Amino acid sequence: MATEQQKYGNIHSIESCGTVDGPGIRFVVFLQGCPMRCLYCHNPDTWDYNVNKKMTVDEILAKYDTVKEFLKNGGLTVTGGEPLVQIDFVSELFKKAKAKNIHTVLDTSGILFNKNNPLKMNELIKNTNIVMLDIKHIDPIEHNKLTGHPIEPVLDFAKYLSNKKVPVWIRHVVVPGITYNKTYLTKLGEFLATLNNIQALDVLPYHNMGIVKYDNLGKEYPLRNTPPLTKAQAMEARNTILDAMRKAKASM
Repeated sequence: MATEQQKYGNIHSIESCGTVDGPGIRFVVFLQGCPMRCLYCHNPDTWDYNVNKKMTVDEILAKYDTVKEFLKNGGLTVTGGEPLVQIDFVSELFKKAKAKNIHTVLDTSGILFNKNNPLKMNELIKNTNIVMLDIKHIDPIEHNKLTGHPIEPVLDFAKYLSNKKVPVWIRHVVVPGITYNKTYLTKLGEFLATLNNIQALDVLPYHNMGIVKYDNLGKEYPLRNTPPLTKAQAMEARNTILDAMRKAKASM
């Protein structure tokens, strides 16, 4: 039963046994609300802030306990939307999860990070095992075109995590005509080389499976005529990033 002191989270959905949201099999909580409007976003139903159901931390952890035997080498991942929209709730959830020895992953764009006021982030990171950081675009102008937001908070967040020695998995969606570009991929690799906490690099090929969802919501899909990226192209893009990282590291 919820207590008056408990915070409520605005929950979009829960996936009991996720396999692509951190190590192992994971209990994935999708939070509602996101300030970004990425052109390729395939979850526009998570944008609005005040829809879907409210749940407390204890209610979420109780659901976790019903499937924990199946979460082999996994744990709890919070994603979105953008989970930093509800940072107080995520902090409470991760604090209680860590007290139960549950492995925690934060999947975020970092767009709401404020380097001049990191106190709430400090509290959250204390109980976060891994951050999955989704860097949308490395070029400042193109990042703004793609997301509607400046890139500086994202890069500041990446540097903050590096300084705090928080393990990070980088995620990067490669989109034909937008991020599938050797110059941009090289710049991304060069930036990643300046960080000391990168444990994994996930290069995700763009797909257009979200079109149906946009149509059902009555929204216009901006990249309707953009072809999906092939697996071979995604591998090529990943190799470009890694090569740039290695060369940049060698020259440091």
